[in-house]
Amino acid sequence: MLPRLKQRYRDEVAPAMMQEFAYANVMQIPSLTKVVFNIGLGEALQNANALDSVAQDFATITGQKTVITRAKRSIANFKIREGNPIGVMVTIRGNRMWEFMDRLINATLPRIRDFRGVSSKAFDGRGSFSLGVREQLIFPEIEYDKVDRVRGFQINIITTARNDEQGKRLLELLGMPFSRE
Repeated sequence: MLPRLKQRYRDEVAPAMMQEFAYANVMQIPSLTKVVFNIGLGEALQNANALDSVAQDFATITGQKTVITRAKRSIANFKIREGNPIGVMVTIRGNRMWEFMDRLINATLPRIRDFRGVSSKAFDGRGSFSLGVREQLIFPEIEYDKVDRVRGFQINIITTARNDEQGKRLLELLGMPFSRE
């Protein structure tokens, strides 16, 4: 069975985008490619449990195993050596991605206190969108009692759109609540 948001994309969003941007071919219609979670943990040098805690949180949110990122080069000022574990990331694609986006738009973002929409200025110039999350507690999957420390992280939503206008319209039609600036 198709995820609810993917079905909506096929039935409503794709035809609307086709008409609005006058695409000659259905393959030109922008779509979601992947969603990437990323967090940099400077504290991982002193606290080895921080990586495990964040990896567990990301695995709970995405339903997928995490990858520990390592330092590419040594930086003396930050006391980082090449190869030190300094972050965690997860990339989700396919039906899992569509289900996550549905949960993000309909369950997670409305839980943010004093939420007035996400900034529409966080596009990269090629139609992909970056969303900064201040705390992992906004996700309903995370249990408040098991969180050792509140941490912020980055969610990148990668689309096949060629520019920001098309990427923003795609996310708007999918239901992303952009703020009225």
